[in-house]
Amino acid sequence: MLVEVWSDVVCPWCYLGKRHLEAALAGFAHADEITVEWRSFELDPRAPRRVEGSLQELIARKYGMTPEQAAAGNARLTSLAAQVGLPYRLDRVQMGNSFDAHRLIHLAATHDLAGVAKERFLAAYFTEGAAIGDPEVLAHLSGDVGLDEAEVRSVLDGDAFAEDVRADERRATELGITGVPFFVVDGRWGISGAQPADTILRVLDQAWADGRPAAEDAPAGGADTDGGEACEAGSCAI
Repeated sequence: MLVEVWSDVVCPWCYLGKRHLEAALAGFAHADEITVEWRSFELDPRAPRRVEGSLQELIARKYGMTPEQAAAGNARLTSLAAQVGLPYRLDRVQMGNSFDAHRLIHLAATHDLAGVAKERFLAAYFTEGAAIGDPEVLAHLSGDVGLDEAEVRSVLDGDAFAEDVRADERRATELGITGVPFFVVDGRWGISGAQPADTILRVLDQAWADGRPAAEDAPAGGADTDGGEACEAGSCAI
């Protein structure tokens, strides 16, 4: 059974959602028959490689918050992340464009390392303060994943896998996905937002028990799981 995950490496809820999915799979009786595919979604395709300022300053400016309100929101996210073992350091986040990171995740997929790359990029961004839009940083992180340096630099220097990223994003539009994380199970069951692990597990069980062939262009709305916390283009709840 296929689980597709639309997410962005600069989305804090996406990292929590990844942990929730992993916890759900740990409790799923048929986990060894699940294939997880990571789909690209850019929260801000027009972002420069490096966005100046801190995340707290950006949030305060964007949403008309006081610095104290923005700090409280980040503290809440940090607390939620800690509950699933993620040591968020949002004060160290270096914001930037995620397009190249998505291209490298597609490269990693050709070596069965997409999940490893996704994890490495998320951890680097949210816990280590890595500048995710910097090609040199991405090259270094890709080495940690086990990718060949020459192949990585060839991708970064050209446009390889750009169409793969765009294809994922077009598919997201077709399915009506506006926020991430968004999980599509067996082509028909949709899970919106960083839903708890038990919710994801319930959908996996339903999809497995149902077992009907997925309609190729069916909307991802088979599950009543709207309302999970998520990031959308131009906004991200904190």
